[in-house]
Amino acid sequence: MTAPLTPPPPPHEHSPHQAWQPPGAGHTASAPRDAWTGGYHDDGPGMKTELIEAALVTLAVAVSGALLGVLWWWLAPHVPLVGEVVNKSWTVYLKDTEGEQAIGVDGTFILLGLAFGAVSAVAAFLVRRRGGVPLVVALAVGGLLGSWLAWKLGVWLGPEHDVIAHARSVGKGVTFSAPLKLGAKGALLAWPLGALLVHLGLTGFFGPRDPEQHGPYQQGPVPKDPYGAPPA
Repeated sequence: MTAPLTPPPPPHEHSPHQAWQPPGAGHTASAPRDAWTGGYHDDGPGMKTELIEAALVTLAVAVSGALLGVLWWWLAPHVPLVGEVVNKSWTVYLKDTEGEQAIGVDGTFILLGLAFGAVSAVAAFLVRRRGGVPLVVALAVGGLLGSWLAWKLGVWLGPEHDVIAHARSVGKGVTFSAPLKLGAKGALLAWPLGALLVHLGLTGFFGPRDPEQHGPYQQGPVPKDPYGAPPA
């Protein structure tokens, strides 16, 4: 009578609490390696590089405010004034008391500021292709400085500030343009707000994405039981 054969030892069972380790996990790598994708993390430029880029963006955006000032002076509607002599003294008053030219001056500045903010945000995103606090601050500060420069340049390019002298030079009853001025100082915020909103949208839709992290048991083939039974 033949003795029963000794059954082979059971396959090694992995503890459900034992975490799966990728190949080469015990070795020290020279660079931060992604254990799941086999690649390296893209941490972006260093802080020094970001600050230098932010300074350049601030300067470029602020200088472009000169173009905004020229366009504002060129496109803004003129407010008509008329000079008259009353009791041997000059008096200047609005020719059209119900006109909306003054509102149009502020509206033109706001629309131009929003357009310049959108263009500067798109240009900054195309050059850098990522967000970051320094870049956002650079767009805001540069836009505010550019608006201030545009305001001052437009006023300087506009008609003469001394309306009495201007009325005397053109003559009594002759229509002339009022000095270019910004009634609502809040219009200076149109550029930085437009730049921040557009850049936020571009970064959210087209900015870089973080790599997806998967569970440890979703990587690689599932070990098979040598007896053909499905794993527990």
